[in-house]
Amino acid sequence: MMRRLIPRGLSSWATVRLLRRGQQVWHSRCLVTSQSKETTSFALNLFKGETRTEEIFPFPEVLSDDQKETLRLLADPTAKFFEQVNDASRNDTDEKVSEHVLDQLKDLGAFGMQVPSEYGGIGLTNTQYARMGEVMGGYDLGLGILLGAHQSIGYKGILLYGTEEQKKKYLPKVSTGQWIAAYCLTEPGSGSDAQSIRARATLSDDGKHYVLNGSKIWISNGSIADLFTVFAQTPQIDKTTGETKDKITAFIVEKSFPGVSTGPPEPKMGIKASPTAEVFFDNAKIPIENVLLGPGAGFKIAMNILNNGRFGMAAAMTGCMKSLVKRAVEHASTRVQFGSHLDTYGTIQDKIARMAIKLYVTESMAFMISGNMDRGVQEFQLEAAISKIYGSEAAWSVADECIQLHGGMGYMKSAGLERVLRDLRIFRIFEGTNDILRLFIALTGMQYAGGHLRELQAALKNPLANLGLVVSEGMKRAQRSVGMATAEPLGEHVHPSLRPAADEATKLVTHFGGTVEQLLSKYGKNIIHEQFVLNRIAESAIDMYGTVGVLSRSSRSLTLDLPSAEHEGHLTTVFCKEAAERIERHLSAATSSVGVETDKRLTSISQQTVENEGYVPHHPLEL
Repeated sequence: MMRRLIPRGLSSWATVRLLRRGQQVWHSRCLVTSQSKETTSFALNLFKGETRTEEIFPFPEVLSDDQKETLRLLADPTAKFFEQVNDASRNDTDEKVSEHVLDQLKDLGAFGMQVPSEYGGIGLTNTQYARMGEVMGGYDLGLGILLGAHQSIGYKGILLYGTEEQKKKYLPKVSTGQWIAAYCLTEPGSGSDAQSIRARATLSDDGKHYVLNGSKIWISNGSIADLFTVFAQTPQIDKTTGETKDKITAFIVEKSFPGVSTGPPEPKMGIKASPTAEVFFDNAKIPIENVLLGPGAGFKIAMNILNNGRFGMAAAMTGCMKSLVKRAVEHASTRVQFGSHLDTYGTIQDKIARMAIKLYVTESMAFMISGNMDRGVQEFQLEAAISKIYGSEAAWSVADECIQLHGGMGYMKSAGLERVLRDLRIFRIFEGTNDILRLFIALTGMQYAGGHLRELQAALKNPLANLGLVVSEGMKRAQRSVGMATAEPLGEHVHPSLRPAADEATKLVTHFGGTVEQLLSKYGKNIIHEQFVLNRIAESAIDMYGTVGVLSRSSRSLTLDLPSAEHEGHLTTVFCKEAAERIERHLSAATSSVGVETDKRLTSISQQTVENEGYVPHHPLEL
């Protein structure tokens, strides 16, 4: 069982590139080391079948009274602005935001929410920023993307990695909205495959600047930005081998630099208030002092910027869903059909209840992650990816059901719901497509578990010197073989009324860890090619994190006897029960012969459809 372990060096970020090219991922750069270093991340330890609860229980409470008051002073005027000044429908029709609206947003400080006050910003914490993102998400996703692309990713690289000189030069301009920022990574030949970008920068002979050539596509704020964070390949000498290899470098590029130009805004399905355009670099000279963190550090910067911003997306989805649920309830409680209000019918009650559950789970994830970030947690990449996937798909489902509940009225443009649905569609695509993020979750977690198994394998070579570890692992496997939970019980951390759900979750953590170990033993390094299996593991991880998130939050509410405590208990109990059923189904399918056979058939169907250049079956009328 222990002999075929996952090989060393699995690179989470390079997953797509390597899957596409058929290379082995084991020698690439990686975010999580192959040595299974200790981490308090619940999601990572889940893959070892362990429950680390430091980041889960109790639910994070990180705002001081002063910070809460600051948030109130900001949130209320912002909400009033979106209700009284901004017109989301007009922004969508005009495909832009008026200067009048943008100027008022600048006065509100909306362009520099997380920039420290010494650089002209407000200096919000991650949790405060998440709350503001929630407020904006409830009114206008297009305008929210304009602001988010500006600060969550546009100049975030300067905020995270800039030198003091870079911060002093640029942050005062972008934090006040004097300059708009954009993040330039995607190219025509590299969507999710960031490592394959072809934009290139070479150092000048005098060593004073880089000459940048290439183009970037689908850049949010591209046509209105004054400042770009740009990623390009640069030749770097390997200090060990002396060989010259390309590595990605991050540059701060001003639109005013000669050779920098932008295309017109692209026509889009949604978020039309946020301009999306192509950006061109033709022998653009970039001063060496505009390199971020140093030559060759660009890939790390690019990925960590996206990582750092994903929690905000879940918060925006929370705000959007709150507005949709309110619209659904207003309609269902006033619309009369067949002699009764819609909200009295079971079918409608099922819709509203499931909309509320999806919202509760997303909100719990968003503020658990932001709270942990504010507490100094560094490894939150899996949790952030989970929140982005779950939140974007939950919001799409809630919007769809809100339209369905409104019937024909919901389909009309005047209702405003079709705009929300169009705006929401991009959230499952940008900042890491949900499909790629699922692979990222599964492979990153498996890499972490594989490191632990390698340590055990090494210990077995000298069992007397590692007796504690060997005995402990042996007992775990014996308990697991008879259906006993080996993970530390979650029940002791939750409110008594939620212990049955917590006990079931503990068993599922054990089952999850055992399944991962079984898959690593079966497939070894070839696990990267088993995407059907990886997707089932990712789905299970998403549901597991949602489960502990709502257990923690509702336990807090029940313990404090909040007015909504009983209601939150119902939301939690239903979600946990149904999530447990999904997890069991996915984990069983990942290792069963039935699951393998289904995967083979799906592969065959896909291959035959591609070979036929479309749908294969003959028409039933034999035409």
